Amino acid sequence: MAESAAVPPGWNPRFHEDLVGLDPYDPEARAFAAHLDRMERTGPTFTVEACLDQMGDFADSSSRVGGLRYWVSALIAVLIVFGVIVTAWDIVAHAIAFLRG
Repeated sequence: MAESAAVPPGWNPRFHEDLVGLDPYDPEARAFAAHLDRMERTGPTFTVEACLDQMGDFADSSSRVGGLRYWVSALIAVLIVFGVIVTAWDIVAHAIAFLRG
């Protein structure tokens, strides 16, 4: 007969497959199971939705860390935005120079 017990909140099937022997109620074990789920997630990575989802994962992970890792991830984000601004400025400057003839 199948179990009729309710699934506990935060339950992950990894505790019966990959993480046998770990306490499923331990917050660190739950965080590790969630990390494994994120690492093994598959799907198309060439769509806009997938890119936004990956950026969401980056933002979530950068807000979970602290100290030096937080500042490095913030620096990476600032450098990406700065690169986009410089590239756009360069394109506009070349377009104006081309149109002036």
